[in-house]
Amino acid sequence: MKKTLLAAVASTALMMGSASAQQSLEMTSSFGQNLPILGTAALDFVSKINGISEDVEFEHFDPGKLVPTLEALDAISNGSVDAGYATSGYWQGKITAASLFAAVPFGPEAGEFMGWVLYGNGGKLWQEMYDQAGYNVVATPCGVIAPETSGWFKKEINTLDDLKGLNMRFFGLGAKVMERLGVSTSLLGASDIFPALERGAIDATEFSMPRIDARLGFHKIAKYNYFPGWHQPSTLFELLINKDVYDELTDRAKEQIKVACLANITTNLAEGEATNYAAMVDNTENNGVTIKQWSPEILAAFEENWNAVAEELAAEDEFFKKVWDDLAEYRKGYAVWSKSIYLPR
Repeated sequence: MKKTLLAAVASTALMMGSASAQQSLEMTSSFGQNLPILGTAALDFVSKINGISEDVEFEHFDPGKLVPTLEALDAISNGSVDAGYATSGYWQGKITAASLFAAVPFGPEAGEFMGWVLYGNGGKLWQEMYDQAGYNVVATPCGVIAPETSGWFKKEINTLDDLKGLNMRFFGLGAKVMERLGVSTSLLGASDIFPALERGAIDATEFSMPRIDARLGFHKIAKYNYFPGWHQPSTLFELLINKDVYDELTDRAKEQIKVACLANITTNLAEGEATNYAAMVDNTENNGVTIKQWSPEILAAFEENWNAVAEELAAEDEFFKKVWDDLAEYRKGYAVWSKSIYLPR
């Protein structure tokens, strides 16, 4: 009986010690949980990590609950917030190369992108970017989606002249291309886009995939939905953790975070691939939306201007050039494989 009692006490002490050792991290998300795929990916990550770890626990907060979306990087770096689920493209105004780890116009699709990040130099350069810029964060790849739509327009776009003078919400490096073509761009958060379209502050918008855009109601105002998503052939997402907080985590917790993020990448991509066609069908059959494809001439103009933007940014920013050159070298090698192995479409 004495041995049983001692064993019970030891077991209780061990459980209490384990519980007290668990670190709880507050995590802001750049996307509201009401958004399918984008917003639910952050929730899915929290569910995954909390389901496998007794060393660390994450608590999810929607944008604005802890900090506004575009202020998250600074807040995580200075320790005001423990962690964040975001896309590095939101920091393009702070770090020139940031969008190269989010979405690259005419760049890699999801499989190719993840190959560079996980097995090329992408992941190492991603962290180096934050270190070099003086941000006290640790970045872990934690999500990816396939191409987005190319935009929602109130009027049909038949020539490049039709773009001139438009005000458009646009994300990342693609915005610089549109600006070269006479479009005035702004980066608005998800909840601000529909009101801006409704009151005429913007004439057009891109945001994400058809299922996600449907939730935001763009089809009610802008009836022309353009494809392909040349500006975002795929989009990467990151988990950022304050470096001081990260360093205090156990090695097991750090590994569990990586595992949960890898699992999140898988489900994030699969959900997007499986569920977007239904939204496209609904738009055409029930919402009066016309799905349009950019003409070869307009796509060629987008690509020509993107190449000019990339060249300018590489000349202006040494680290952008370092990342761009590495990605270009990786893509050159990848093309040997991709052009041989995949069926032509």
